[in-house]
Amino acid sequence: MSTPLLEVRHLTKRFPIRGGLLGREIGHIEAVGDVSFKIHKGECLGLVGESGCGKSTLGRSLLRLIEPTSGEVLFYGENILKMDRTKLRHLRKKVQIIFQDPYASLNPRMTVGDILGEPIDIHGLANSRAEKKKRVAELLDHVQLSKDSIFKYPHEFSGGQRQRICIARALAVGPEFIVCDEPVSALDVSVQAQVINLLMDLQKELDLTYLFIAHDLKVVEFISHRISVMYLGHIVESAKAHQLYRTPRHPYTKALTSAIPVPNPFHKSQRIILKGDVPSPISPPAGCHFHPRCWKASEQCSKAFPEETNGGSDHFFRCFHPNE
Repeated sequence: MSTPLLEVRHLTKRFPIRGGLLGREIGHIEAVGDVSFKIHKGECLGLVGESGCGKSTLGRSLLRLIEPTSGEVLFYGENILKMDRTKLRHLRKKVQIIFQDPYASLNPRMTVGDILGEPIDIHGLANSRAEKKKRVAELLDHVQLSKDSIFKYPHEFSGGQRQRICIARALAVGPEFIVCDEPVSALDVSVQAQVINLLMDLQKELDLTYLFIAHDLKVVEFISHRISVMYLGHIVESAKAHQLYRTPRHPYTKALTSAIPVPNPFHKSQRIILKGDVPSPISPPAGCHFHPRCWKASEQCSKAFPEETNGGSDHFFRCFHPNE
């Protein structure tokens, strides 16, 4: 296969815990632990997991919106984490992010024209006001909003329309790679499908590459080529989308897929109910982090963290008992 557009190697992010009179570091939270994956050009990698498992931290660490503790993030073979401010500024034109909450990520005091024109001005992508205005009109057309939207403010739009504005802002600098950080979770179900279809159309039209972060497994299945499942800061399984849903190997993935609603009311699927709660990332369990909630857990699971296993056809998982 060709060289990946983005390659992540052993990425780790720890947040310090401070206490005492002097505020010294007394511990840390490992939000992302030794994560590695690749995304090829034109591909969409879905990243799923429960809230608090580290998905958004991972996505923002790739763009250095959060500085990782260790590891490498290679974009076209160049390590983003070692770039100086000049190179990083140039990189911003190639990698962008769509945030989760369209209500909080738009400046209420700026018109849509100003919001979309700002990144064009910052990166010097227009030589005149007429050229910038033309570019803004093209962006609105890309996300299927009327041209008169340029004079309106964010509060004059619905949630779905605001997210379209956020998508247009990400497209303003002509990126190749976009981190979609739960872009539809704050929207009504009826609007989610429209935004997902828009993202898929834009991917084909503009040859975009996505990291699509979500907790809705049906949404991720629909848009993704491959899917990685995250639990307590670690990727526990990764495979092609259809393969992951048909033959999940990790118990956590099996529990997640069993919770997907079935359209046929006469078809009864076996639901796997996990015991207990997600452990605290401050003091995660020894060995496999999932073993306290796993019905397959053995003594080995509580003592050693499972290595990544290739089950064939690029289906990777971390489990000592995948076939039981």
